[in-house]
Amino acid sequence: MEKQEYTITLYTENSIGMIGRISTIFTKRKINIESLNTSPSEAEGIHRFTIVIHETEDVVRKLCCQIEKQVEVLKAYYNTNDEVIWQEQALYKVPTAIVAEKAPVERLLRQFGATAVVIRHDYTVFETAGHREEIDKLTDELTEYGLIEFVRSARIAIIKDSEGFHKKLKEFEEAEPATGVVENTFLDKQDKVFTI
Repeated sequence: MEKQEYTITLYTENSIGMIGRISTIFTKRKINIESLNTSPSEAEGIHRFTIVIHETEDVVRKLCCQIEKQVEVLKAYYNTNDEVIWQEQALYKVPTAIVAEKAPVERLLRQFGATAVVIRHDYTVFETAGHREEIDKLTDELTEYGLIEFVRSARIAIIKDSEGFHKKLKEFEEAEPATGVVENTFLDKQDKVFTI
């Protein structure tokens, strides 16, 4: 099986140390995390992790099963890039004089959909969103025009063919309990079973 980029989406309870426990699972398997983002999800009290790795499908499937064994993890999904809508955000700090004097810089920023966030006499900060390749290309281009500073966010992604975890959570909460009562077959044999 060939390695490719996968986006893993985790829904977890919001508990202390969750990032550490999840990253340990990757570390033990010697899997490098390319990108990690965590944020609140559409369901109240539930957090969403978006993790990007480069692995085979078999490894990713087993990894998600292992992650779901964590008590606080409610669900783990994995998808290829074709199965998600994803973006990364970037901020660029460039000298204001260059932007004002050089028409190609202004055209370049417009071409990549960059918008000014802060304009000062010494520098201007632009932001843009896109795929990694687009952000890398703009970074390379701006380097030639005196790029002062650059930062890129982790990937954010939405699964194309998903009705959202919130709906599944609501369905689970509204599901009726099982009608049959399960009896403990060992209850009347406790002296024989639970002796020390």
